Amino acid sequence: MADSPTATPARYTISGARPASRLQARAQFTTVMAAGRLAHWFVRGTKPQVNRQVVLETWDAVSDGAHNSNTDLTFWNGWFYLCHQTSPYHLGSSRSRMLLWRSQDARSWDQVTVFKAESGEYRDPTFGQIHGKLYLYLLPNKERNPEPFTTAWSSSEDGLNWSPLVEVDHPGWLYWRPKTIDGKTWYVTAYWHEHGKSALFKSPDGEHWEMVWQIFEGERNDETDFEFMADGRILSTARLEGKGGWEGDPSSGTLIATSQPPYDKWSYARSRVTRFDGPCLFPYNGRVYGVGRYQSSFFPRVAEQGGLFSRKRTSLFELDELGITRLTDLPSAGDTSYAGIAMRGPEMYVSYYTSDVKEDPPWVVGMFQPSAIKLARICLPAMERLAEKKRSKTAAATA
Repeated sequence: MADSPTATPARYTISGARPASRLQARAQFTTVMAAGRLAHWFVRGTKPQVNRQVVLETWDAVSDGAHNSNTDLTFWNGWFYLCHQTSPYHLGSSRSRMLLWRSQDARSWDQVTVFKAESGEYRDPTFGQIHGKLYLYLLPNKERNPEPFTTAWSSSEDGLNWSPLVEVDHPGWLYWRPKTIDGKTWYVTAYWHEHGKSALFKSPDGEHWEMVWQIFEGERNDETDFEFMADGRILSTARLEGKGGWEGDPSSGTLIATSQPPYDKWSYARSRVTRFDGPCLFPYNGRVYGVGRYQSSFFPRVAEQGGLFSRKRTSLFELDELGITRLTDLPSAGDTSYAGIAMRGPEMYVSYYTSDVKEDPPWVVGMFQPSAIKLARICLPAMERLAEKKRSKTAAATA
């Protein structure tokens, strides 16, 4: 295992914050769990709807009794690389660490290194493959109720030795996944740390970024991802939280923004199919797909869209400029989603995290329970056929 990037003082650290008292934390935990257990009985949801022609198999990559979460996955120089957070629970914790693993078969994993903040924690890892180097972007957080406040990056030429974490040159912006269409310029979508706006940035090297244009402002715009469409346009999704309360908001959902080069004018649509938390968009045969969070249970004024007492799934979707179509769930429940993907011929490997699927706890209960990092193997041609079938059904219903 390579030396940890925090073995020597890094050029970037997180300022600490006073933790809540143990008594206060215990009272909060007891209240939340009691309410969550009530929701377990009164806010029912459908079980995961898994299409086994698409989802060929799933298995545990990490299941050690900790709350493992927030994944990304990539395939680079003959190895799968998996990064995820491990913590006592979903909330911010100074005991949290970011673990980096690699594997040649996506089943047997070797730990490469650990990213540990000097104070606070890191969340939401994303990979980028840029000019022959592997980049990792992390979001520092210092709050118990997680509110990352900037982006930090590290890079490696061999996948084993990683540079010290450095803050990006646009502090306050929270970067998602860098992507390129020409191998020369990389783009990344980002959202503002105080919520409410998103923007597109570009870079020649993954280290020095320039804002291209603001994508959207309003409705507590949160996590924002994008993908290139077949004609060179960008399709971007943004998590819209609405008022953002514990009960959720029936007006919340997903923003779908599209733009053609030079990406300085945007068109918008909204979808209520899901609030696309933890988005991971990818292309296949000229169309755009994504893995993200889906809500399977609702209850007025208690478990609206995005509500803490609802049941969640990690699901596979097709996206276009008009909306989102849910294709299939992955085996998932409770606190779940934040996927990564790696394409391998006609198949795709998906990393994600989930609470116990059999127990199927409400989201808020899963936040305080152990969760596993899972891998799923997806048949891409079957996914495409399912998407075509659903498009035809929709077209027939609206004809």
